Amino acid sequence: MNELRLRYVKDGLERLQNHDKVITRPEEYKGSWNKLFNNENPIHVEFGSGRGGFIVQMAEKNPNINYLAFERNSKVIIRGINKLPENLAVNFYFVHSDIRKLEEIFIDSEINRVYLNFSDPWPKKRHFKRRLTYRKFLKIYENILIPKGELHFKTDNVDLFDFSIEELKEAGWEICLITRDLHNSQYAEGNVMTEYEEKFVKRGQAINKLIAISPKK
Repeated sequence: MNELRLRYVKDGLERLQNHDKVITRPEEYKGSWNKLFNNENPIHVEFGSGRGGFIVQMAEKNPNINYLAFERNSKVIIRGINKLPENLAVNFYFVHSDIRKLEEIFIDSEINRVYLNFSDPWPKKRHFKRRLTYRKFLKIYENILIPKGELHFKTDNVDLFDFSIEELKEAGWEICLITRDLHNSQYAEGNVMTEYEEKFVKRGQAINKLIAISPKK
């Protein structure tokens, strides 16, 4: 690693640790996330948020909901920080963490909704267990969601979408909304787009979306 690279990593990590909208030790908030927001409002979480554009928009539109944008890539979060609006909504935080640590970060029934937007499709068969809609992850979401909590999933990848539907059904989730062409469907109104989604839509590519309800009693 060259000197410039070392400096970038050091400065980047320091910036994340010192930024008031970035949580770098989420385990410290386990069971007390509402204290961070200083209210008892519902908590919605996006896993794999990228630069956070989607969640920032959602926070602005819904001031009575608390939002957490999980992203493990520090470079990506830094780019997101650089794009944050001056009058940023108070109900939003980046979380610098790997979602494989979720059970160390949340107690059971602590969040109300999960967003998965354009997750890595991991197309090779030997990698299917890494997909964020694989049954192992669905079980974790089920545990940390409130009873009958929601999972909102969007992707451009048809194979991943089909895989996700089968995994959800097998795991006992109720799929209450499904469309294979979101922007030409009745569900397009009010849809908040991610940066990836905007690019795909401009190309004329169909967007798949589903909403599923947790089987937790």
